[in-house]
Amino acid sequence: MTELLLQTAVNAVYAASYTALVAVGLVLIFGVMGIVNFAHGELYMLGAYCVVAVYAKGEMPFVFAAVAGVAAVALVGAGMERGLFRPLRGNPLGGLVASIGFLLILQAAVSIVFGVRPQHIPPLTKTVIPLGEVTVPLQRLIVIVAAAVLLSALWWFLRRTRTGWALRACAQDPEAAALQGISLNKAARLAMAAGAGLAGAAGVLAAPLIPPAPLMGHPVIVAAFVVIIVGGVGNLEGAAIAAVLYAFVHTFTTTFADGVIADITVLTLMLAVLIMRPTGIFGSQERA
Repeated sequence: MTELLLQTAVNAVYAASYTALVAVGLVLIFGVMGIVNFAHGELYMLGAYCVVAVYAKGEMPFVFAAVAGVAAVALVGAGMERGLFRPLRGNPLGGLVASIGFLLILQAAVSIVFGVRPQHIPPLTKTVIPLGEVTVPLQRLIVIVAAAVLLSALWWFLRRTRTGWALRACAQDPEAAALQGISLNKAARLAMAAGAGLAGAAGVLAAPLIPPAPLMGHPVIVAAFVVIIVGGVGNLEGAAIAAVLYAFVHTFTTTFADGVIADITVLTLMLAVLIMRPTGIFGSQERA
């Protein structure tokens, strides 16, 4: 029993890693642009399919596929900001509808190019690392470490660089930031590219373990929205912590019950948080 608990905890940490990348990227986009990007799950899916194209079919090294995947998805994100969201600035509902439309376009495009069947990706390694009473596949450990490095790098960028300070200023008060000479267009483009890149990185890391499919973004975007609501809308640290809580609850419930009960459990917990603390666990109450 102890071994099962420890193994489930390791699996939960792995799930939390790529969920946090997606959720934090979504929070960054919403914080700076005020847009709820429903196509964010499809950016995660694009990252996975970049691995299919470059690593599985193109037979290039996985590191090259990872860099290409993150860069390509970041470019798609920047293009979405310029062609999709910028004309709709100040119209959150229009941006939401536009993101849903783009979501469907991406799904159709991937289905046409790769087909609707899940893709098989050769494992990076079959090495298994023993950690006490449990064993951890090296592939999952790579995901955990890479996610921790990326999230730490984002935290450093936002807290320790002038560009990061500019992004935070745009998120807190766009008008005041503009008066200080900060370009809202450049900030929005950077936030969209960075947020999309994080989602692409999550897809890249998950691809060898979760067979890529056109609809693989659906469960991830649902999990990301639950995480954001529980952690506090606009709170990056809250999203990362809530991703860990979500993954542990969902993984343990799935292991000892089933997936449907796990989905019901996390949604029930989300509703409980909204009732008791509408701003989320780590959110702050806005002043009137």
